[in-house]
Amino acid sequence: MGALRLGPLLRHVDWDAGDSATLWIEADRPCTAEVRCADGSGGSVHTFQIAGHHYALITVTGLTPDSTTAYEVLLDGLRVWPLPDSPFPASTITTPPAGRRGSTTAPDLRLTFGSCRQAAPPADRRGPHGPDALDTLAADLAADPAAVRPDVLLLLGDQVYADQLSRSTRQWLAARRDLREAPGAQVADFEEYTRLYYESWLDPEIRWLLSTVPSLHMFDDHDVIDDWNTSAAWLAEMRATPWWQERVVSGLMTYWVYQHLGNLSPAELAADPVFEAVRATPDGTDVLRAFATSADADPTTVRWSYRRDFGRSRLLMVDTRAARVLAEDGRAMLDPAEQQWLRENALDGHGAYDHLLIGSSLPWLMPPLVHDAEVWNAALCRGERGPRWARIGENLRRRSDLEHWAAFPASFAMLSDLIEEVGTGPRAPATVCVLSGDVHHAYVAEPRIPSTAQVFQLTCSPVHNSIHTAVKWGFRLGWSRLGRWLGRGFSRHGRTGRPPLSWRRTGGPFFGNQLMTLALSGRSARLRLDQARKGPRLVTVLDRDLTPPR
Repeated sequence: MGALRLGPLLRHVDWDAGDSATLWIEADRPCTAEVRCADGSGGSVHTFQIAGHHYALITVTGLTPDSTTAYEVLLDGLRVWPLPDSPFPASTITTPPAGRRGSTTAPDLRLTFGSCRQAAPPADRRGPHGPDALDTLAADLAADPAAVRPDVLLLLGDQVYADQLSRSTRQWLAARRDLREAPGAQVADFEEYTRLYYESWLDPEIRWLLSTVPSLHMFDDHDVIDDWNTSAAWLAEMRATPWWQERVVSGLMTYWVYQHLGNLSPAELAADPVFEAVRATPDGTDVLRAFATSADADPTTVRWSYRRDFGRSRLLMVDTRAARVLAEDGRAMLDPAEQQWLRENALDGHGAYDHLLIGSSLPWLMPPLVHDAEVWNAALCRGERGPRWARIGENLRRRSDLEHWAAFPASFAMLSDLIEEVGTGPRAPATVCVLSGDVHHAYVAEPRIPSTAQVFQLTCSPVHNSIHTAVKWGFRLGWSRLGRWLGRGFSRHGRTGRPPLSWRRTGGPFFGNQLMTLALSGRSARLRLDQARKGPRLVTVLDRDLTPPR
């Protein structure tokens, strides 16, 4: 009898026809995985195998548009979900109305987002970082079945921490291998990565939440290692170590299985040659390993970025880690093909959407002092002040995580120009929002550009982590008048000039475990920031209209 090891995760829900969805599961053996819905819809598929693990991505068809239906999961005909004696409400699939992508009365969208979630120890879901915001959201929704749920969760990076492990996972690793040998108390291979997902996604509240609210994902550095792809020098050093190749290949393999596949629509899955090849063989390990190895050696061979249209709202989720160009004389956040993909999808059907959401794990607009420091550092590293300063700059870049959009000045200018182009003129959307995480605090920033659309940098982090008090004060200084003055000093030393645009903070900074929610309806947009407090409970600390009359 097969058992469910992990999942189900509700992933892609169709917003065009409103009649299909995909669910991801991991089973403990080869089997046929089936989803049966209360309205008679469903789907089934045989599992595929990777490194001794068995997965399935089940496409459910025949759903009724504009409905909510409960479902159950069966393995070889035996029900394995809901779990026996589950205290949670039934897991459900909610579909939007059909055929309304181009309609001016398209379905409303509630999108909740954040990044940086370390799994809490099983005995204490608050852990060392205080209450987990995602866990608290799940508990609140489970306690009130009538509560309004997000239409989608957008998890913007650091879903697992491969380089910062819990005590229980370190103990598990110590029983498996000698932690005195590199990489020490960090994950080393595919099997160890799977442990991180079990630890994170088997939390009962999180497991139920992900079974009933669709989720979209993107990696950031800790999904592989801190400072992943920060510079060419960093990458060369990592590739010279005996353990890095297995680490990065395993990280990409597990990301593909546990996160990436669910970002794709059924049509995209059907056209994916890697997915087809993995399912066509009794054991897809070698196929997936070859793919991940190629993706690491040449990032242009794969696209992790993706697009989702929700009625008249468009999300472009951008890979800001693997798609980088690292050569100092041509540094770019996105390689040319990725940059062209972003531009084409932002301009495709320009005028046919009311809201453009650009998902970037790393913020576009940072505190001005931090921005100027990163531009200065980039100038040093490319040799503007000579070899000695270049060595100092590289050291500072790694120690201080100076690797956001500002650290790639040409890419920062490109994104700024694209946002202004999309947001200007009679066909402009009502809002252009860059959704980000990474920096362990939340804020709202607005650029001073002559756009028709309202443009925002919306940053929300962490979901469950913490920040040192000194760093808090550093970010506060970064937004201050003194910080702006200090930033001009960096600019003068680096001979970088001023940024191509200016911006101001209009919300925050907020520190704590938190989630942001965007509510989009027609051409209106509303933003809410909820923080997890002791209890645990969610407390709204920001609630504002992003589209007030001008």
